[in-house]
Amino acid sequence: MEYQKPEELVSRQLSISELEDFPGLDWFDVASAVDPAVRSSLERILEAQNGGAISLEQAYTLAHAEGDDLLGLLAAANLLRAELSGNLVTYVVNRNINFTNICFVGCKFCAFSRGPRESDTYFLNPDGVAKKAVEARQIGATEVCIQGGLPHGLPPFYYRDILRAVKNAVPAMHIHAFSPMEIVYGVELTGMPLADYLAMLRDNGLGTLPGTAAEILDDEVREILSRNKLTTAQWIEVIRTAHRIGIRSTSTMMYGHTETPGHWVRQMRLLREIQDETGGFTEFVPLGFVHQNTLLFHQGLARSGPTLAEHLKVHALARLLLAGSINNIQVSWVKLNRHLSQLCLHAGANDYGGTLMEENISREAGATAGQYTSPADFQSLILEMGRVPAERNTTYTRIQLKLPFDDFTTEEMLEPEFA
Repeated sequence: MEYQKPEELVSRQLSISELEDFPGLDWFDVASAVDPAVRSSLERILEAQNGGAISLEQAYTLAHAEGDDLLGLLAAANLLRAELSGNLVTYVVNRNINFTNICFVGCKFCAFSRGPRESDTYFLNPDGVAKKAVEARQIGATEVCIQGGLPHGLPPFYYRDILRAVKNAVPAMHIHAFSPMEIVYGVELTGMPLADYLAMLRDNGLGTLPGTAAEILDDEVREILSRNKLTTAQWIEVIRTAHRIGIRSTSTMMYGHTETPGHWVRQMRLLREIQDETGGFTEFVPLGFVHQNTLLFHQGLARSGPTLAEHLKVHALARLLLAGSINNIQVSWVKLNRHLSQLCLHAGANDYGGTLMEENISREAGATAGQYTSPADFQSLILEMGRVPAERNTTYTRIQLKLPFDDFTTEEMLEPEFA
């Protein structure tokens, strides 16, 4: 059963200004004001640098932190981020390509999809996708992120053909493509076994999978969000199979709708379990629910997106509970905004995500952060925080610092902030 904080222990609610000013706080200054049980859990994680050091019940307690306990959670997560990732904030130069907005799935949290007879539908053939990849390469992208709606009557090998077209046009481009939902659809269309289908995609140029279509990995919640979408078990099977045959993936969680803090905890612990088995996750990306134009909100099935406290708490919890397992925590700047992204990077995150160049899904749902953040903008935002910008590849195996060496010494760039 999910932990419920006793009424007599409920803390005060932090004001907006307290939450926005928390980056000025140091764990060693705030620890004395934190509830002893919360402080003990945080200290265990900090000492072990491992979120597996606490129990499920202790993790539930952290997820319900409020007031001074929440400030302690945020400060502890920032300290742990500094110890595990140093001063670097990474980003990748990429282009987002949504090849169609036609989709039969009917997710209630999505305002991007269209029925086939609507006036503003579009569909890119493989050569059209490849053209966008060429344009991306011409302005410095190392990755294309390719996802789209699921239309009826899709050619069975369409996803394979996209890979072939992109690799033929831009052989060096890393292709980060196809959610587990798209993989399940491709298996259905071709009749191939899952492992064989994934291997075919890998052999035709698929580099990594987006770990999207996860939302909340709880089938009761998924029934509310999208009854036609793949199940929790199917998502896990696709991810485990992909990892097993050498295709790494991101991991994600959508928060701020119908879920509870208990769902956050259980999802993060599930991702740890998979990572312990496969080692295939490159990062974890919390995705705040953008509510404005969605059926889920307008039918009264969800709250109006996350609060500021929830945004910060989820990123901090991710750093703390995933530490020692998934050590890259990414902000989704397109779902937040630039200031909130910076705050989340002070609350445990270490990666800014991608430049995107074009973004449709969050924008259609009502997000207003824009579709493109240039490398120069990333560098400016990161330097503004007193951190070191670094361009990375998709899998974090190549990192290039992006600032004049006079600004920081090598030791300052790489050492933990609080060492």
